[in-house]
Amino acid sequence: MSRSEIDYGRMMHRAMQGLIADVLEDVAAHGLPGEHHFFITFDTREDGVEMADWLRERYPEEMTIVIQHWFENLTVSEDGFTITLNFGNSPEPMRIPFDALRTFVDPSVEFGLRFETQDSDDEDEDEEFEENEGEDGDPPDESPKGGGEVVSLDKWRK
Repeated sequence: MSRSEIDYGRMMHRAMQGLIADVLEDVAAHGLPGEHHFFITFDTREDGVEMADWLRERYPEEMTIVIQHWFENLTVSEDGFTITLNFGNSPEPMRIPFDALRTFVDPSVEFGLRFETQDSDDEDEDEEFEENEGEDGDPPDESPKGGGEVVSLDKWRK
């Protein structure tokens, strides 16, 4: 079986997931350096997402977690990561596959990645990010907005 073209979109998607895996592995081993912290938005409906039932009821489609002051048990595997976060003084373990990720933002250095899905609209392509305050694990009220670097793959897809 031969290929008719190089799938750059899929290759970039894998490379971005690898970058996030490397960052999380470093944080798991050494902690968060300086002012670094992450907003990670993921699709709660994706296969392999594991989270408390009450969180899934509250966030039936998408959720943003904050990795900043308090987190434990961060482990990274080939296909995702597990972490325990604090939600209103209740530690909750979660498993998030890399395929479920929609955005990864480190507002301390204005860096962000967006994972586009095939059925997403291009309207959100220029959305920016800003730092939101909140207790670790509590998702911000809205998606982060402000001056982050966003990588969108859809503009190169046919």
